[in-house]
Amino acid sequence: MDIAALAARVQQLEDDRAIRDLKARYLRGCDLQDPEAVRDTLLPQGAVIAYDGFPAFDDRDAFVAVYTAMGCQPIIYDIHHGTNGIITFDGADRATGRWSLYFHNINLGSRTLTQMGVEYDDVYVRSGGRWWIAETRTRRTSCLVESVAADGARTVVVMGDPPAAFGG
Repeated sequence: MDIAALAARVQQLEDDRAIRDLKARYLRGCDLQDPEAVRDTLLPQGAVIAYDGFPAFDDRDAFVAVYTAMGCQPIIYDIHHGTNGIITFDGADRATGRWSLYFHNINLGSRTLTQMGVEYDDVYVRSGGRWWIAETRTRRTSCLVESVAADGARTVVVMGDPPAAFGG
């Protein structure tokens, strides 16, 4: 193997790692209720965010505003656990990614616990010397919503696919 081929393979490994770190920063930003961290992962111009059960966005600032209003509240606790990432390169500056997500939400205001299985389909682009999430789309695969009474008793409200009242 020549040096150029080896260098290209090493570069792709470094890019794969950078994309995985990018996705981790996005998920961690969501969990830590850090809108600026979330914004800093999305392509500044023309990012597409289309999550199953929510309106689609073609602007990161509009998405971050809704995320801030809905998810950055002291009564909300989220866990976004992304796994099974598969990155495929479409060229030196473009890649796609598929991820499985376990989402868990504790909402003290509505006294609900929500668990969802979600599949992400992402597009990543390198621009300005770094990787960005250019498109991110999701599809729910499962949902469990429980209501928690004042005495701690839990009642299943939704099992399967959530209705519109729960983002469906």
